[in-house]
Amino acid sequence: MQTHNPTTPFGRRSLTLANVASQMVATTRPPEKIVHKWKVFHAICTARPRLGVTERSLSVLDALLTFHPETALTGEDDLIVFPSNHQLTRRAHGMPASTLRRHLAVLVDAGLIIRRDSPNGKRYARKGDAGDIELAFGFDLSPLVVRSEEFESLAADIEAEARALKLVRERITLCRRDIAKMIATGIEEGVPTRRGGQGPADWQEVHAAFRAMVDGIPRTATRQQLEPIADDLSQLADDVLNLLETHVKTKDSSANESQPERHIQNSNPDTLIELEPSLQEGRAARPEPETPRPRFAENSYPLGMVLSACPDIVDYAKGGISNWRDFMATTSVVRSMLGVSPSAWEEAQAVLGEKQAAIVIACILQRGTAIRSAGGYLRGLTRKAEVGEFSLGPILMSQINSRLHEKRRA
Repeated sequence: MQTHNPTTPFGRRSLTLANVASQMVATTRPPEKIVHKWKVFHAICTARPRLGVTERSLSVLDALLTFHPETALTGEDDLIVFPSNHQLTRRAHGMPASTLRRHLAVLVDAGLIIRRDSPNGKRYARKGDAGDIELAFGFDLSPLVVRSEEFESLAADIEAEARALKLVRERITLCRRDIAKMIATGIEEGVPTRRGGQGPADWQEVHAAFRAMVDGIPRTATRQQLEPIADDLSQLADDVLNLLETHVKTKDSSANESQPERHIQNSNPDTLIELEPSLQEGRAARPEPETPRPRFAENSYPLGMVLSACPDIVDYAKGGISNWRDFMATTSVVRSMLGVSPSAWEEAQAVLGEKQAAIVIACILQRGTAIRSAGGYLRGLTRKAEVGEFSLGPILMSQINSRLHEKRRA
């Protein structure tokens, strides 16, 4: 095996303490140690953020490894590869020479390879009479053997952190879905939030607290940032579920107590017969309200486009949103959560049309805490629509573009 004293770089490159440290590490290579070069490379790729190297630098390391003929890297063999820049550029998929030199320097500074420069800076090998390489100048791969356990440990830590981050994101997603659907059920069923059932439930406040938590979730967050949010959402989910369960128990208890009374009332058919004619007369005398025609020109927006712009509305759907009927039913529930009054809702439907008014509600939900008063915002848009100063298309496209921009940043 070729032995080396500490070598200095050729030309104007200076020797750093990091270079000396890497060469010291290479001398501690155990002779009996054997590692699989591609397994080590995969561990390095996983641990890349901790090693301070880029993807392009790793593509150069990949190319260097292909010049070593054996798959196994041992502690006894010479691990110096000596490709020319031209050969290395071809195996690095045509990387420019200036870029190649920069990434080679990154690999050297990170301690992944050691530069063994010849007197004239060229990379070559001298062979003996038997054809064996006696002396080689190029890039030494010995650090990959010595530091293989370090790379595997870093990779394992990063993979464990990624799994933990995935689990906490799944936990948040499940809590969001559960809370949204439970709030929708609470509003539809008239479940009170106060003990003793005093008055209607203030589900708007519950929903506002839920949306504040959701809007506080960063797009790109660490596990440490997401875990407190997941705990808060879990607690809110437990509180809302407790309200629903308490209401179910109270309702069942009341039903059992009033069952004999209902039996006595229903046992008198004459009462029902006497009431039916008066009910029929009242229904016949009551004129059917005329459905106001919208004064705002309705455009046909694809449902997929609307859901792409306003994906949060899906959380409140009981069985998903597959058609406009599901969408309209879901927005009617969300409208109550947002605190939009019936008068503001009816006015918006009369001016905008039922479908476009529902789309506006979905947009308001998606904006979250950016809109302080959903009812006031809806009335303002309705006023603009009456004088022809409102268009729904730009709002949808703005929200779609905003989501795409956030995904690119993530």
